[in-house]
Amino acid sequence: MTTLLDRFLHYVSFDTQSRPHARQVPSTDGQWQLARVLYDELIALGLEEVTLSEHCCVMATLPANIDRQAPVIGFISHIDTSPDFSGKHVSPQIVENYRGGDIALGIGEEILSPVMFPVLHQLTGHTLITTDGKTLLGADDKAGVAEIMTALARLAQGDIPHGKIRVAFTPDEEVGRGTEHFDVEAFGAEWAYTVDGSGLGEFQFENFNAASVTVKIVGNNVHPGTAKGVMVNALDLAMRFHAEIPATEKPQFTSGYEGFYHLNNIKGSVERAELSYIVRDFDRDSFEARKQKLIDIARRVGKGLNPDCYIDVTIEDSYYNMREIVEAHPHSIELALQAMRSCGVEPDVKPIRGGTDGAWLSFKGLPCPNIFTGGYNYHGKHEFASLNIMEKTVEVLVGIARLAAEKK
Repeated sequence: MTTLLDRFLHYVSFDTQSRPHARQVPSTDGQWQLARVLYDELIALGLEEVTLSEHCCVMATLPANIDRQAPVIGFISHIDTSPDFSGKHVSPQIVENYRGGDIALGIGEEILSPVMFPVLHQLTGHTLITTDGKTLLGADDKAGVAEIMTALARLAQGDIPHGKIRVAFTPDEEVGRGTEHFDVEAFGAEWAYTVDGSGLGEFQFENFNAASVTVKIVGNNVHPGTAKGVMVNALDLAMRFHAEIPATEKPQFTSGYEGFYHLNNIKGSVERAELSYIVRDFDRDSFEARKQKLIDIARRVGKGLNPDCYIDVTIEDSYYNMREIVEAHPHSIELALQAMRSCGVEPDVKPIRGGTDGAWLSFKGLPCPNIFTGGYNYHGKHEFASLNIMEKTVEVLVGIARLAAEKK
């Protein structure tokens, strides 16, 4: 019998790191390799309507084993890993019955320390899965994939009553294109859950409204010896622009429901400069006000420039707060919280200070809250997962399926 740990270790062996700015979906070939493996495994488990789309989205159906009518629900995870850190040749290490203190990663050049990551204090006695310090682990979101597959295997045994369940594994979530080609109508669920959270009990049905902002500045470069009254230094303008951003409204000073402006790239010369920001806020009105503020800053800083010199602001919305959609379907929230409590898990309802595929899917007509996976420190070499919490996630997914079967 394939265990949850076996599945997870197998899935993280695939290099599925996605690539930003790629034209094709999926952005990397490694995602195809894992998608084909999942396709075959779903067939082997006895699922029906197993498909693999031209854009690497795997879908399948676990048929109902009850006679009464029940809502069709879905479980969704993504197969890609972050482009922020290497996902090639992942070599996990297993720490059984963690007793506290530092964990040496690989040969010990890197450590996983509770001083830097205090959450480890809460995980004594757990079986932890870490990296060797050279790659990320891939728990984001292969923990979710393994948990869904394990829950399906248990439900497929037929001992637990459940209605029709749809599952999907998507590509390129980490580069914001995971649901670009997701066919909500073909998926056919009334609501679904992304399994893409973190710590025990974490449950999320609201996320940031998000936008990407590019500020292009055109100056005028001449020899500095004869620059008086002629030179327009684009770098000076860039610094003036950024200085207008409220100092305390940056990621390093915000938490909870506080939004922010984040400068994540700057480049340029005297002639031209470019600043790239991401803008985040949970409240839609505040979100719109933040975008307008950047436009207003550009006008102030650019006032009086020579017509050949200018500041141009381009804003592209990325995703919106799924709370607007999910709250209209309270059963999707109540059912998950009930399932957690029935498994002895106290729900930890909190906003996502980011986004998931669920945000996009909610606005495409599929309400889609997010459930914990047991993974921590995503996108880097200190990523790790608790096998104990992963097992709890499987229990919760099975519990959701059981409870959904009781609904009419």
